Amino acid sequence: MDTERANPIDLAGSIGYQEDAVVSKTLIKEATGTVTLFAFDRGQELSEHTAPFDALVVILDGTSEITIEGDVHRLKAGEAIIMPANRPHALRAIERFKMLLTMIQATTEER
Repeated sequence: MDTERANPIDLAGSIGYQEDAVVSKTLIKEATGTVTLFAFDRGQELSEHTAPFDALVVILDGTSEITIEGDVHRLKAGEAIIMPANRPHALRAIERFKMLLTMIQATTEER
């Protein structure tokens, strides 16, 4: 049995901030999707891109600005948003923030 998958995880405490950087830690990686923790220092961003996966973003700490197809959303700790597959999106740290990103491969009908 995989002990990492069988124990509780302190999500926000499992990843630290790094000055002027984006830090990531993959928790699960499968062909059909991933679960990854991220920590963004203030001002850091992921520029606009698309992905072939639906993505659930859960903010664990801080505040983020998430843009999906030109619509800007400001999220804080405890809030979440779904970024649809194959739609342009970007993320920016208004202040330091941590997030849990769960990406699930979209079915053929959803593409």
